[in-house]
Amino acid sequence: MCSTKNIIFYLTLLVFGNQKATVEGKLVPEEELLYEAFPEDFLWGVASSAYQVEGGWDEGGKGLSNWDVWTQDPGNTEDHSTGQVAADSFHKYKEDVQLVADMGVGVYRVSVAWARIIPGGVGEVNTEGVEYYRNLFKELASYNITPMVTLSHFDMPYILENEDGGWLNPNSVEWFLEFARTCFVQFGDLVPLWITFNEPMQTVTGGWENGSWPPGLSNNQGRDVYIAAKHILLAHARAYRLYQEVYKPVHGGRVGITLNTNWFEPVNEEDPTHVAMAEQSQQFRLGIWANPIFHGDYPDIVKDIIGNRSLAQGFESTRLPAFSAEEKVLLKGSIDFLGLNTYTSDLTAPYDFPIDEVSSAADNGAYYTKDPSWYGSGSFWLKVTPQGIRKVLNWIRDAYDNPPVIVTENGVSDNLGNIDDLSRIYYYKHYINNVLKAIRLDNCAVEGYVAWSLLDNFEWSFGYTMKFGLTQVDFSSPNRTRTPKQSSKYIAKLVAHNGFLESDGAC
Repeated sequence: MCSTKNIIFYLTLLVFGNQKATVEGKLVPEEELLYEAFPEDFLWGVASSAYQVEGGWDEGGKGLSNWDVWTQDPGNTEDHSTGQVAADSFHKYKEDVQLVADMGVGVYRVSVAWARIIPGGVGEVNTEGVEYYRNLFKELASYNITPMVTLSHFDMPYILENEDGGWLNPNSVEWFLEFARTCFVQFGDLVPLWITFNEPMQTVTGGWENGSWPPGLSNNQGRDVYIAAKHILLAHARAYRLYQEVYKPVHGGRVGITLNTNWFEPVNEEDPTHVAMAEQSQQFRLGIWANPIFHGDYPDIVKDIIGNRSLAQGFESTRLPAFSAEEKVLLKGSIDFLGLNTYTSDLTAPYDFPIDEVSSAADNGAYYTKDPSWYGSGSFWLKVTPQGIRKVLNWIRDAYDNPPVIVTENGVSDNLGNIDDLSRIYYYKHYINNVLKAIRLDNCAVEGYVAWSLLDNFEWSFGYTMKFGLTQVDFSSPNRTRTPKQSSKYIAKLVAHNGFLESDGAC
């Protein structure tokens, strides 16, 4: 069973959301496939992240991360598990690289554990940690696989978060810049694709809005969440500018950020208030992050709603911290590509929150539900809606002048991790085909698709109860035995053809 705390966490995440997508009509479970190829230079990849797969939590000079400590309390994960060993990729990274190579993909998305590189958060660099990642990246290079490296995938050195306030501290911008600079120096010759943050919405909502992720705070709702968000956005922009000025001339790489969203469909598409709320939800979920990066400031609708509610609640000014003129210039255009994580969709309608409720959910003012006809998965929050990914890509195209986009996560869970994972094949087939439609029919500038995930792994609050992997991991075995699933073979076939052929058959 899912705990109330975890359910509240994921429902709260939904609230974080005036362009209209060109893809019309209600979401349906099935539709015809488009049989065409992707562009010749299309990037195919698979993904993982440090805390979810590495293990080796106290080896190789690594310091404590926030998740190392958070999972010491068994009540913080569904199955009372930790990532201390996880899939043991710290020792088995060569096996992982072989699995990636066997699928024929050209990109492996990983993250660097901040506490493995700088154990104290700032200061001395851990040479053993640097060596581990350089060995991983060199192993990938030996198979002509490009590393796509995320700097912050939910983990932060524990000392920075616990003793120094984490992302609430304005100095966090400088901490992250030091970490980013260290990674650019140590790995820049091996890494051409960088992502500053993964799903910062999850970080700030879980950590400072409902308290179900580290540091577990919920005593200042509707305020701390926006302070942390501002600091993360500024940290991203500073790291981006640093790379452009110092390291791009040498290495020629690219820097992006990965943001997550669902597609929001009105419950009643004939009701203008439902249609408006679907758009408002996307602005609170995706626009609150993307708009500053593309346009230099938060969306007007977000600023207006939070500002008006703040004044009505008796605050002297808006609870949403403003950017200075200098910060707006720093932020605007601080991106080479947008990473998009998307899995599912929601039906959306207005909800009348009391004016005295101070929270990010009340600011957005939406109610969410799922259509009972949508196929399910191993996660209560993930229903199968393939058209949603196409609609999100169209929304991004229209809102931000068709920027380069890489789908950096997309996938589906089951609970057993079966090898014969036909439901996962179905999911990938129809979602990836909608990415193809977004490119070929809608002219969206999608450059690549990275599947989540290479391995069954530690899924944060849900521990090992949800399996997203293209590869089964036997967590009962000390060897963490890996076995490719049928879905990995399906992905390999798509990659080999660089698209969809009518002659492919069902799988």
